[in-house]
Amino acid sequence: MTLFDVYPRWQIVPVKAEGCKIYDKEGNEYLDFYGGHAVISIGHSHPKYVAKITEQLNMIGFYSNSVAIPLQEEYAAKLGKASGYPDYSLFLVNSGAEANENALKLASFYNNRKKVLAFHGSFHGRTALAIRVTDIPRYRAPINDCPEVDFFRLNDIPGVKKALRTGEYSSVIVEGILGIGGIVIPQPEFLQELSKICNETDTVLILDEIQSGYGRSGKFFAHQYADIKPDIISIAKGMGNGFPISGILIAPKFKAVHGQLGTTFGGNYLACAAAIAVIETMEEEKLIENAARTGAYLMSELKKLPRIKEVRGLGLMIGIELNEPIKPLRDKLLFEEKVFTGATGTHVFRLLPPLCITKETADEFLIRFNKILQS
Repeated sequence: MTLFDVYPRWQIVPVKAEGCKIYDKEGNEYLDFYGGHAVISIGHSHPKYVAKITEQLNMIGFYSNSVAIPLQEEYAAKLGKASGYPDYSLFLVNSGAEANENALKLASFYNNRKKVLAFHGSFHGRTALAIRVTDIPRYRAPINDCPEVDFFRLNDIPGVKKALRTGEYSSVIVEGILGIGGIVIPQPEFLQELSKICNETDTVLILDEIQSGYGRSGKFFAHQYADIKPDIISIAKGMGNGFPISGILIAPKFKAVHGQLGTTFGGNYLACAAAIAVIETMEEEKLIENAARTGAYLMSELKKLPRIKEVRGLGLMIGIELNEPIKPLRDKLLFEEKVFTGATGTHVFRLLPPLCITKETADEFLIRFNKILQS
């Protein structure tokens, strides 16, 4: 058997990682300014994280949700306090797409409507409903074209208001910061007006914070810069620091019904142990504050470098747009300067480093990045 060849891969084989560094099988050291798609939040191989998972594995690693799992309640309490949503409920699953799938489904159960309003440039996952509300048509198979979805321009307040006042939409789904869409931040005024019109029309507002949440923006959630409270918030990437876990935070107005939602692996012992280690470490090491501080420093310094058209983002979710395709520069940065970065589209570098990066690590990145820009 061979692997189904769906991923273009760099021919690099990581064998060890620590903090913000990755080491390949040849012993080369890399700066990790991508965090495996924003997944690494507290740093690779954090000792508390490793210890917590190991301790749990030595007791019990898995049983299904047919039994009581107190770790779930412990994690929910910590998450509610840390995020500022102590009155919300938590449903745990395994991936970002699965979180959005359940958010869209729960919204439809709530108001018995079918249509969804989404935004151009969005990415919400690759499962059936999640891919339908994603604005990348080539990712959708014919079978995915079933739910009725209308796409609007981000920040189009008049258009969105007119559509929602028809009363036809079950939900609106929007990212806290558009990741694949180019690190684009919704205007706070737009999110505020969107929240109001959703409340007026009993439309469920779903905030996809899978990439932009969990402290990455310099607040726990990016939408908190707009001072709104969505009906459902989807979370994933940074939750488990690499261990698969995701979930949705659910407003009190939703009533749980046995059998409406379900999962086999969601909220298992190891996932909860990982998530508890992450959220405790974030608080103990003040990583959200570090993300805000170090991210602001990085963006300020990046704006001084040559060949850059625009730097945008919040915290440690940063887009660097050039006037030229970045692929040659990104390859040079990786293979010559040993720095992992991401990309969105053809012209934008995407930086999503662990939230624990120091100013010294940021400075080292700036030196290496400037070197390839000057080449």
